[in-house]
Amino acid sequence: MLTLERAKELMKDQVTEHHLIVHCTNVMAAMGAMAEHFGADKEHWMAIGYLHDYDYEKWPEEHLQHTAEPLLAAGVTEEEVHAILSHGYSVCCDVKPETDMEKSLFTVDELTGIIEACARMRPHGITDLEVKSFMKKFKDKRFAAKCNRELILSGCEMLGMELRDVAQICIDGMRPYAAEIGLLGTE
Repeated sequence: MLTLERAKELMKDQVTEHHLIVHCTNVMAAMGAMAEHFGADKEHWMAIGYLHDYDYEKWPEEHLQHTAEPLLAAGVTEEEVHAILSHGYSVCCDVKPETDMEKSLFTVDELTGIIEACARMRPHGITDLEVKSFMKKFKDKRFAAKCNRELILSGCEMLGMELRDVAQICIDGMRPYAAEIGLLGTE
């Protein structure tokens, strides 16, 4: 089973751009919180979340087309690779999210982007971000416009959960990593 330590080891030469490392850490934190929600293996879900954009820095236009082969060769299981590929469902691949882990990754990948953007605008960053503030920003399509809201809502539907509940889980999961992801705020 993939560990977080192994996921970070696999990523260290693949992802070097700061903003991508922050994104992977955001998704890792959110996936840990989602694992707790579902009573699953937190570290395993975090490892999958951290590794999800394995090929993005080097091949952004061919995202996920350079993921399966090297990860399988590195000892990542077929199920784990399937989970990673499923976050690109309907965007850059046709691997459908089936499990709670896969549906969570599909949803939180974009969702953490809006949460991060909300937190960056606040004096205390994510430390006091409330889901009410997130929901207000989510409704403003010009805010964090590159984050695909339809995809997030589709993921929430797959999970059978309300957006506000998934967002709260992710915010709570990201809070302990506020310093690491630069979301402590300016005050």
